Amino acid sequence: MYSPHTSASAQKALVLSEVVKVHGHGDAVVTALNRVSLEISRATFTAVMGPSGSGKSTLLNCAAGLDQPTSGTVVVDGHELSGLDETALTRLRRDRMGFVFQSFNLIPTLTVAQNVTLPFEFAGRRPDGRAVRALLARLGLADRAGHRPSELSGGQQQRVAIARAMLARPAVVFADEPTGALDTQAARDVLDILREAVTVSDQTVVMVTHDPVAASYADVVVFFADGQIVDTMARPTADRVAARMTLLSASARSTGPVRARQDGGIR
Repeated sequence: MYSPHTSASAQKALVLSEVVKVHGHGDAVVTALNRVSLEISRATFTAVMGPSGSGKSTLLNCAAGLDQPTSGTVVVDGHELSGLDETALTRLRRDRMGFVFQSFNLIPTLTVAQNVTLPFEFAGRRPDGRAVRALLARLGLADRAGHRPSELSGGQQQRVAIARAMLARPAVVFADEPTGALDTQAARDVLDILREAVTVSDQTVVMVTHDPVAASYADVVVFFADGQIVDTMARPTADRVAARMTLLSASARSTGPVRARQDGGIR
């Protein structure tokens, strides 16, 4: 059984402390995360960006308990992940985290409503039918509850995935390139939904993206390079994010990391 963390980190949605992730051995060692420390406040939207291979997806996987750091600690919703056995970790992910990925990961033989409630079925719990209907209506899927994924557009399928992630009202929703497979309008619809989860429902969203427009929906953007946080940006705009990414891609390896500023929902 997982138990609450008793330190001040329990007041944050997500806390990483000196997290290191190393792949390989000997001459083949690659440091994906290099002593990363990050605190994310509750009810905030954080975007994580960086060049390919910078470590941003590894960060998300370690933060969400999908991968284990080599060293350091991760605390989600006041619960420290290190030391949890697989059963407790699975329960914590199911109860306190939501996941949205670029691939929708829907079961093709199940209806929309069945896909949304699937985590409850796995947990042996009965979902609140009214809550399911209300959520589907909120996401524009009320008339699609009985449809199967093959009968939906890409944007609709991603909204189903978001509904599945949000039904249990998780403390943190982790999103990895959630708009990467969508057209422009569908991407905006998905981003509006994630933004609303923060501003209306007081949930916390952590999103990895390569798209400056997607990042502009966040409260704060965290920039990664060579496994380290090199900068943060509060109140981002697409133009400012794009300019920072251009500079980062051109200079990260030659100038080294820049000390991250302390603003927005992050310390």
